[in-house]
Amino acid sequence: MRVIVCTMLRAMGITNIREASDGAEALEIVRDWRPDVIIVDLVMETIDGIEFTRLLRTGTDSPHPYVPIIMMTGHTDRSKVIAARDAGVNEFVAKPLTAQGLISRMKSVIENERAWVKCSTYTGPDRRRRKNAAYPGPYRRASDKAEGKA
Repeated sequence: MRVIVCTMLRAMGITNIREASDGAEALEIVRDWRPDVIIVDLVMETIDGIEFTRLLRTGTDSPHPYVPIIMMTGHTDRSKVIAARDAGVNEFVAKPLTAQGLISRMKSVIENERAWVKCSTYTGPDRRRRKNAAYPGPYRRASDKAEGKA
């Protein structure tokens, strides 16, 4: 899969590529090199893609917590997608991977940078993809009701 992804990236004109054979090696590479985007697989040895993302986003020694992460996987059931999103993945692409799918996700993380959220339960890109300034409410959080917003 790495060969296919690297071939697609090179066809897009991206040549400064680093590869890792597992999640632990990927963390080591990221410590010494500042990538513009990380493409990670959900299923990896040692550290899977979700744990890799969590460590990169929230690790106290994380060198690049804000780097965009695209996760690819053949496991597209809802629970996996939600787990990836909740770990801080920017984009998710399903296998079998196509050049158009990868290009679309790359363009999304580059052209549609989302605001950053850091709180006690989540660190990563704002999970809301659209903002509607005309949205009149209602507020949905219990804390909003306690503050008299609802």
